[in-house]
Amino acid sequence: MIYSMTGYGKGTAENPKIKVEVEAKSVNSRYLDIILKTPSSLINKEYEIRELIKNKISRGKLTVLIQIKSNNSEEEIFSLNNEKLISYISLLKKIKKTAKIGGILKLEHFIYNKELFEGNDLDLSDEEFEVIKKALISALDSLIKMKQNEGKELVKDLRKRIDIIEKKLAEIENESNLCVKEYFQKLKDKVKLLIDDTKVNNDRLELELAIIADKADITEECVRLKSHIKFFSESLDKDDEPGRKLNFICQEMNRETNTISSKTISTFITHNTVLIKEEIEKIREQIQNIE
Repeated sequence: MIYSMTGYGKGTAENPKIKVEVEAKSVNSRYLDIILKTPSSLINKEYEIRELIKNKISRGKLTVLIQIKSNNSEEEIFSLNNEKLISYISLLKKIKKTAKIGGILKLEHFIYNKELFEGNDLDLSDEEFEVIKKALISALDSLIKMKQNEGKELVKDLRKRIDIIEKKLAEIENESNLCVKEYFQKLKDKVKLLIDDTKVNNDRLELELAIIADKADITEECVRLKSHIKFFSESLDKDDEPGRKLNFICQEMNRETNTISSKTISTFITHNTVLIKEEIEKIREQIQNIE
């Protein structure tokens, strides 16, 4: 199964005391990179949270936001730090006086200063942490479902591009069988125009020309490229986490295509190798998003 590295999931859970909301967002990354945004009351549970995530997600840059709200409406979420407020007012007055700034102090001068407010962190029990884990698992499952759906679309696009490459390669093989023979005959005709036939051993001439013409033969490269294409398709079907393998196969496909382009004497084949390399590059861009 192919999974995309991009996705979004949300999960909620609650009990009589707390309500938990978890959001999980994932984007491309070479490795698993987990960014946790949690209340300070969960600092001692961070390792356990990370391990739970690692058991479900193997690759990608993952941002997880955990919010805990009290179900007790009488409980204050924030309180004001009076000492910091007094110091802050004194500082603002000093700045106004020093910079000779007029006007009066307004609410907006204070409301965005987070240091003036203190969050009343909930003291969480083991039972309440289970509620948090339930919400987290729900968010991760939702994320995985979206990654799976995105992966199916990726596979459709990759197969379409592989089909294009196979068709172009078939055209190249058909052209190659003709152009090498034509190349050999053109070399032979040109040599005959340049030298006197009576002075040349025809058997030796044909041998030398055959060696030259053989250097333009791309049969081996076409066979290897077809093998890489087959391996690519099999990896899409059978591998659980094929991202890195597919990237390596793409490199080999590109290498064989470049060799075909450099060896051929056919402009038709050269043109088709350019089209194949375009599709390979599009494939490489897509597989960067595969987990």
